Amino acid sequence: MDYEIVVGLEVHVQLLTNSKLFSGCVNQFNPGEPNTQTDPIILGLPGSLPVMNREAFLLSVRTALALNCQIARFTKWDRKQYFYPDLPKGYQISQYDLPFSSKGWLEVPASEESDETVKIRINRVHLEEDAGKNIHDESGRGGDSQIDLNRAGTPLLEIVSEPDLRSAFQTRRYLEEMRLLLTYLGVSDCNMQEGSLRCDANVNLWIKGENGEKIATPIVEIKNMNSFRNVEAAVNYEASRQFEHWKKTGQKMGDVGKQTRGWDANKQVTFAQRTKEEAADYRYFPDPDLVPVTVSDALLDKVKATLVEFPSVRRARFQDEYGISLYDASVIVDQGVMTADYFEQTAKLCGDGKQAANWLTQDVLRELKERDTGIEDFAISAEILGTLLEKVVKNELTIKSGREVFAALLERSEGDAISTVDINQIIDERGLKVVSDDGALAPIIAAVIARNEKVVADVKGGKVQAIGPLIGQVAKEIKGADPKKIREMLLAEIQK
Repeated sequence: MDYEIVVGLEVHVQLLTNSKLFSGCVNQFNPGEPNTQTDPIILGLPGSLPVMNREAFLLSVRTALALNCQIARFTKWDRKQYFYPDLPKGYQISQYDLPFSSKGWLEVPASEESDETVKIRINRVHLEEDAGKNIHDESGRGGDSQIDLNRAGTPLLEIVSEPDLRSAFQTRRYLEEMRLLLTYLGVSDCNMQEGSLRCDANVNLWIKGENGEKIATPIVEIKNMNSFRNVEAAVNYEASRQFEHWKKTGQKMGDVGKQTRGWDANKQVTFAQRTKEEAADYRYFPDPDLVPVTVSDALLDKVKATLVEFPSVRRARFQDEYGISLYDASVIVDQGVMTADYFEQTAKLCGDGKQAANWLTQDVLRELKERDTGIEDFAISAEILGTLLEKVVKNELTIKSGREVFAALLERSEGDAISTVDINQIIDERGLKVVSDDGALAPIIAAVIARNEKVVADVKGGKVQAIGPLIGQVAKEIKGADPKKIREMLLAEIQK
């Protein structure tokens, strides 16, 4: 390519608190009853005074620590002035020059083709109140716009990266890893459809000049992206658009101001919205109604004690402790905390991490998808699956029979609750216990050999793979027979 993509992200995360950032008003997603979650503080009525939500600040510090940020021991609140219909006070309480944290990083895959990772620096993480929501008539018939202030005042964490992302793939993976970390921490549900996770992408190019120099194009901020795939598509489109625009105009960074563009997911294009405001346009000044916040060692220790094992750490541990591949570890961990816990409990019970990973990533996840349910509601608990797989690991049950028991357990669960007791009942009822008794297998093996002279001749002639159908015939006649045992006895008998 003749250029390098440069991306910096501003991620906005709504925090899971009971009340809003500076008032006792309830904080929950409520699209059905607009403008019912407001109070005098949210509306900026005369005489109302904000009070900081302590839990929101603690959740923010937890997030910043997980992102390897430095925590400021002194931070303050600022008023960010702008006039917009969804901001009834005429200003937003935010943080400007003294954010509560800065200088962190998040590690992401470098490319789809490699297992290498890159550290994306995080410039700052600061806390602010969310604005309301403008609802526009997009029918094209010129209808009215409406305002819902239920969202106004919600605790909003803004995570600002440095422009270290170098592809649309890295951009998507950064967001996926960020969402996974936030959900593991329990600070947000990160539901993009409900607006609890939003992001803006700042995109420009470094174009290779004739003399080898890098020519930077003007930065564009892209908004209105409601999925990670849309973010990836928007970055790729914008990179191509900027390169074509540069070839026509030769415009470099500094020639024009920063532009804000929207993303049209239907047309898969960006479109111009407005010229981006600079910090001076917002006329920041310290909020006179809120005292600064000081962070003590005791508070930091309290927050550190709430940190959980991070997804990246858990992936590495699963590989080392349970002997599974990076791919399987990623599939399991990326499903969320409950799925990772389910795997770990299953692996410990059955004593075989690879077996547990195979069954979880194939059988369990398939059933969850078909039933459109989560692991927390799955009928076969980790205890039941671990007990079942223990029998497979100990060669008391073949993998094929194990899957038959698994399916039977699901059938039983549709009528009644199931437990580990059901496993033995199903095995006994269907005669699935592994038969390792040579005396029981010998006559059946002899009969199969006797009626398959041609296959026996092929095996004796060196075509060992031809023994497959013979194994199948024996297994069909005696349920629970171990295929490995059958193979050994067949080969021995044929050689005789």
